[in-house]
Amino acid sequence: MLDAPWANLWFRRIGIAASYGLLIALARQVTISHFVLVAGIHLVVLLLVRYRDWPALIVGETLALLPTSIACVGMYGLPWAVLYATPGLVFMAPFVYVLRERWPVLASRGSLNMGALLGAALVLSFVMTAINIGTMFIMTLPADYHLQVDKLATKWVLGNYLGILAITPTTLFAYQLLSGARWRQLGTRLIDNRAVLDSIFLVVPALLLLVWIGLEAPRVRQIAQVAMFLPIVWLAMRHGWQGAAIGGTASSFAVMALMPATNDQQTMQAEAIVAFAISSMMLLGARIGALHQHAEQERMDVRMALALAQRNVHIGEMQLRTTSLALEQIRETVQASFSMMMGRLRHLQPTIEDRSYHRQALVAQDQLFRLADSLYPVSWRERGLPAALREGAIPRALDETGVGYWCDLRGPLSRLSQTLHLAIYRLVVEVVADACAKRNLSEVIVRVRCGEKLGRRWVLISIIFRDTAETSSQVRWDELLPRVMRSTSGMGWAGIRDRAMTFEGDAREHQIANGRRVSMLMLDPITISGI
Repeated sequence: MLDAPWANLWFRRIGIAASYGLLIALARQVTISHFVLVAGIHLVVLLLVRYRDWPALIVGETLALLPTSIACVGMYGLPWAVLYATPGLVFMAPFVYVLRERWPVLASRGSLNMGALLGAALVLSFVMTAINIGTMFIMTLPADYHLQVDKLATKWVLGNYLGILAITPTTLFAYQLLSGARWRQLGTRLIDNRAVLDSIFLVVPALLLLVWIGLEAPRVRQIAQVAMFLPIVWLAMRHGWQGAAIGGTASSFAVMALMPATNDQQTMQAEAIVAFAISSMMLLGARIGALHQHAEQERMDVRMALALAQRNVHIGEMQLRTTSLALEQIRETVQASFSMMMGRLRHLQPTIEDRSYHRQALVAQDQLFRLADSLYPVSWRERGLPAALREGAIPRALDETGVGYWCDLRGPLSRLSQTLHLAIYRLVVEVVADACAKRNLSEVIVRVRCGEKLGRRWVLISIIFRDTAETSSQVRWDELLPRVMRSTSGMGWAGIRDRAMTFEGDAREHQIANGRRVSMLMLDPITISGI
């Protein structure tokens, strides 16, 4: 790779000078006083090319200007020939150097320092206009030619400014879009960009239609030229400054395509309107882009906060699981210790009555088991969420105390993450406990539905509580409430909604015949790197 010709410093600089000189020679063929495309090319190369390659650019443009300068030296004089052969880069370079060092135009990927760019365009337009007027003063003019400085200055300021707006923003957009892409990726990036697609398939046909109307009906030509600013506004509203840049370039060339004569006054008026539209829409588009970027950052911050909350929920569940396993070990230790103690007591006193001790030990073991099961259900550890919802601590407590319980699970439940599984179980437990606290239910129906939409997996939980007076009065509430409350956070409806909103969902309550229904929607967490 190092042996390639382009790796040679002098070969690269000669290539830059030759290619840039050819570009300037071609651009000057279509440059007129009120549409100076060369000014836009000058600003673009000074913004994008490295400082060490600036001399090569100056040499290349000088070589492109020398033939005309030498051919006309006898007609306009030697001072004019020297100044004409001096590239515009030489006069613009100091201002662009200060701009790049103090107010970088390429602020970040996808955005521009639009104030600095437009300010530089205006300043450079006046600078180049002053150089052009100075050239007119030192050149040898015919005796009958009257120099009208005000008209020339107006045309040159407009021409330089519109030339910069027609070339520079679009080129910078293309540079940001294609920067770092390989040759095979260039087409993909262009096709994937909506601003480019809208410009090619919507704006360009509309401008071609206006050009056709202006050519076929000369009476409405000026109206067609003035209407060229509309695509700029539309693209800016849809795609920010990128759309305004592409629309400005297309509209500028469309206006020039309808120009009947080189110094047509109506064309210059249309150019002034297009230049104003490009400037204002690029400022507005940059502001829209900044607001969009700020909104995207806020959305990302919200997602990061949700991911962090979901991770903390998962960590809390893992801590409960560890605690539950520890309680299980303690229960087994209590059972082993009791058996060892009773064995020694029988050895010392064979006639001892151990049934009361045995009953107390069983009660203690059962309490430890229920506590461990409420923290992290044993059925969950063994058979997962379906078993926990159908046979866990809460279903058993409801069935054993006189409350009917039924659970229906449908959909690809296994595709949901473990974190969402835990959230589903905790929400069901929280909602059931909150309903039991009101002592007005006799039947609980749990329905869980899950699926996938737009790449996000979701789950909908619907819990129906029916109240039949003669049945609810037979429920053993004094036994049920301590058992269900042991598995909840105790925060009630506020805690239920907070847990659902942690997973980008919500919880709602509706009154139905003979009871009420609680519905909860949640989304599967999105994995974010770094969280």
